[in-house]
Amino acid sequence: QVQLVESGGGLVQAGGSLRLSCGAPGRIFSRSVMAWYRQAPGKQRELVATITSGGSTNYAESVKGRFTISRDNDQNTAYLQINSLKYEDTAVYYCWASRYWGQGTQVSVSS
Repeated sequence: QVQLVESGGGLVQAGGSLRLSCGAPGRIFSRSVMAWYRQAPGKQRELVATITSGGSTNYAESVKGRFTISRDNDQNTAYLQINSLKYEDTAVYYCWASRYWGQGTQVSVSS
């Protein structure tokens, strides 16, 4: 069973920053588009950002300019840097790769 392992969530004040990490097995990570999704209470899961194996990125309009997705191919790890956090960023953040999901990490922003 493939497992993606996320970390880095927490409780922060509005305006603060967090960096989320997602580790994946090398055989999955090396060729896969990596993605971050989030799901706020009572809402559907939404795509936040993607990064291809070559490093091309895409972002949801709501996070452009504040979120940065990156990957370290040597460490088989993807990252999501979140700056200027807003209350509405509060959600469980999930990592996705090649049809596999992580367990989610909670990001809570206090206003």
